[in-house]
Amino acid sequence: MNSSAAPTGVNPWLIQGGMGIAISGWPLARAVARTGQLGVVSGTAIDTVFIRRLQDFGVDHTLQTVLDRFPLQSIVHDVLEKFAAAKRRIGTPYKTIPMLTHRNPRASQDLLVLASYVEVALAKDDQDGDIGINLLTKVQLPTLPTLFGALLAGVNYVLMGAGVPTHIPGILDRLSQGHDAQLPIDVVGATSGAPTPFMRFEPARFMNNKVLRRPKFLGIVSGHVLASALAKRSSGAVDGFVVERPSAGGHNAPPRGRFNVDDKGNPEYGPRDVVDYQAMRDLKVPFWIGGGVTSPEHVQHALDQGAAGVQVGTLFAYCDESGMEPQLRQHIIKESLSGDIEVLTSLRASSTGYPFKVVVEEGTISDPEVYEQRERKCDLGYLREAYERPDGQVGYRCAAEPVAAYVRKGGDAQASEGSTCLCNGLMATCGLGQIRSDGRQEPPIVTSGDSLNDIRILARENGHFSAAEVISYLRPSSLH
Repeated sequence: MNSSAAPTGVNPWLIQGGMGIAISGWPLARAVARTGQLGVVSGTAIDTVFIRRLQDFGVDHTLQTVLDRFPLQSIVHDVLEKFAAAKRRIGTPYKTIPMLTHRNPRASQDLLVLASYVEVALAKDDQDGDIGINLLTKVQLPTLPTLFGALLAGVNYVLMGAGVPTHIPGILDRLSQGHDAQLPIDVVGATSGAPTPFMRFEPARFMNNKVLRRPKFLGIVSGHVLASALAKRSSGAVDGFVVERPSAGGHNAPPRGRFNVDDKGNPEYGPRDVVDYQAMRDLKVPFWIGGGVTSPEHVQHALDQGAAGVQVGTLFAYCDESGMEPQLRQHIIKESLSGDIEVLTSLRASSTGYPFKVVVEEGTISDPEVYEQRERKCDLGYLREAYERPDGQVGYRCAAEPVAAYVRKGGDAQASEGSTCLCNGLMATCGLGQIRSDGRQEPPIVTSGDSLNDIRILARENGHFSAAEVISYLRPSSLH
C-alpha cells in the first residue's frame, strides 16, 4: 500500500457516515470504498478498540501484514507484548490503558498512532477506493496522534463535527509536512491569567524525512452559518462540508435560538434549522447532505439542490459489514420488520451537552431499569471535560461519572441527571463492552437516525443486507 495515496479528485455522491465507536469499522469502510464511494472509519476511542480486538482475536495474517509496514516496529512490539501475548478468556475483564490527559506520556500517543494507522490501513487494503476518518471536535485529547496515524496510512479524507474544528485544517498541513503540531485544550472556568494547556505531537520520528499527502478536510456542520464561520476562521483549507440535519443519528446540533421540547423531551427544531441550500452553494465548495437519507428520491433531491451528494449513516449501521454486535443488530432488524422502533433525541444522555439520538430498546441503557442498575463508572474518559481547579491546575470531570465525584470537582449535580456513559455504552454496542468485577457486562446504548425503521425496506427480503445493496438501492436514476 502506498502511504502517500492521494484522493481521486472525483467527488463521491455518497459518504458513509462515521458512526459511534467502531460501528464504522474498517470492514464497512472498505466495502463502501470498493463501490467507488467514500468509506469512513470512526476514529473515536480507536486505541481502546484496537487493544480490545487484540485481546479477543490476536493477530491474524492480514493484521500482521499491516503491522509489518508500520515505521516504528518498537511500538508494535511493545503493544503486542502487552495486549496480544495471551487471548482474553471469555467472561474476564479487558486489560485497560490510562485515561488520556494533556500530561500523557509518549506511550499513549504512540498507541493512538498505531491504532489509527491500522484501522485506516485495513480499510484501504486490497482496494483502490477512498477512505476517510471521522473524529469528534469535542474529543480533543487523542486528536493529534489519531490524525497522524491516519495520515501515515494514506487516509484520503478527514471529517470532523461536534464542535467547530477551526484548528484542524492547519494541523493537517503541518503533520503532512512532518512539522510539530499543537492543539489548544478547552478548559471550563479558565481564568484569563491561566495558561492554556496544549496537546503537542512531534511526527518527525515516524517519517524519515518523507512528506505525506494531505487529505481533504470536510467540516460537519448543522447549516450555512456554521459552514461560513468555519470557512472564514479555519487555519487552512476547508475542502467541503457535510450538512447534518437534526434527523441524523448520534450527536445533533441543538436548535438555533430558544426552543421547546415535546411531551417526550425531544427538542423541537424550527425554520431557522432548515438547510439554506443557496447559502451553501454560495460558499463555492462541495457539500453533502446528511440526516434522514433513506431513498433514491432523497439523494436526487440533494443533487437537485446543488449538493455533491449525501451522507448516509443509519442504513449502513445495520448492514452485514457494520461493526454493531451481530445479535443486537439482528434483534433490532427483526423488531423493525414487525413494528416501529422509537428513536428519541435526548438532551441528557450525552455529557457533551449536545442532543443525542437514542434508540428505545429493551436491555440497553435506554431501558430505565438497566440505567438504574448500572454502577456509574468513568474509566475510559473520552468525553470528560477539562476544568480549572481552585489551585489553578487543570482537572478532568464528566457528568456521567459518580455524582459525588462530579460535584466534588465543581460540577452541577443537575447536569448529571440522566447522563449516560456513552464511552462504555458505545463500546458495548460494538461488542467490546467491559466485564465488571461482579461479572456483569457493560450494557450497550444504540444510536440511530430518526428514520431507523426504513431499514426494513432493505431487510424485508432476507432479514439482512450488505453495504453494496445499500448503495445500489440509494443510487438515483440520474446516476445510473
